[in-house]
Amino acid sequence: MKNLVQEIEKLKKERRAVILAHVYQPPEIQAIADYTGDSFGLSQQAAATDAEVIVFCGVHFMAETAAILSPEKIVLLPAIDAGCLMFDDMIEQALKKKIQEKPDAVVVSYVNTPAAVKAISDICCTSANAVAVVESIACDKEIIFVPDRNLASYVQEQTNANIFSWPSCCPTHARLSKEELQAMKEKHPKALVLMHPECEPEVRGIADFIGSTTNIVKEAKRSPNREFIIATEQGVLYQLEKECPEKSFYLASDKMVCSNMKKTTLEKVKSSLVQLEPRIIVPEETRLRAVGSLKKMLAICG
Repeated sequence: MKNLVQEIEKLKKERRAVILAHVYQPPEIQAIADYTGDSFGLSQQAAATDAEVIVFCGVHFMAETAAILSPEKIVLLPAIDAGCLMFDDMIEQALKKKIQEKPDAVVVSYVNTPAAVKAISDICCTSANAVAVVESIACDKEIIFVPDRNLASYVQEQTNANIFSWPSCCPTHARLSKEELQAMKEKHPKALVLMHPECEPEVRGIADFIGSTTNIVKEAKRSPNREFIIATEQGVLYQLEKECPEKSFYLASDKMVCSNMKKTTLEKVKSSLVQLEPRIIVPEETRLRAVGSLKKMLAICG
């Protein structure tokens, strides 16, 4: 593996490339990354860097977002078959139909959506700023929130908004049951529960802290507590243990593993740098409409 890492480093310099890895990626992928973080933060990093090639170690919609924000750069997705089980290929058509049914509604799309969905949305949001985005919308407006019903219900709990939530969710977060979490709390009574808002409502009621993956890491660093139960995808443990080696972290459930996030391998990263493929290209018309939704979000949340 050492030789493979060295080959990747050499190719990266030759290609003037930067490697971005989502915190749900395997440890060996996070270890070679120039930047790690959540999906939108990485796309912003891609836009800020002077690299000519972006190697995005994540899933398809994440690489699309990087391509939306960095149209002049080559964006590669080593695991081209890494999709997202939160939605299917019919989501764009289904959303268009819902917009026809509710023409006066405001469409808020999670950044965890395809470019085509962002392009027909009024504004995007992240798990960190979803509440602020929804609060920026006039209170008499109905909101179509797509695609995660659990994030939508979390936002609903924090606001007085009239939200129509999409009947879908992240299966990785939805796998965590109230019984499993309570059992973990009994096993580790001193541990605080840090949770992603994509978990089910009845499970969120047990959390000590709810936030995005980035904010979960920040909270673990900030908190004087020494033990934590982590209720999000398993990959974030790598960053938590790296940032807080003196603290203990326990995954809320061994079921919280996203198979798509584990499709990236060192071999695929090397191959993408050699071939400059698989490349992610967003059609310009779609890109321009999608970047508008992202810019509206940034105007509100920076």
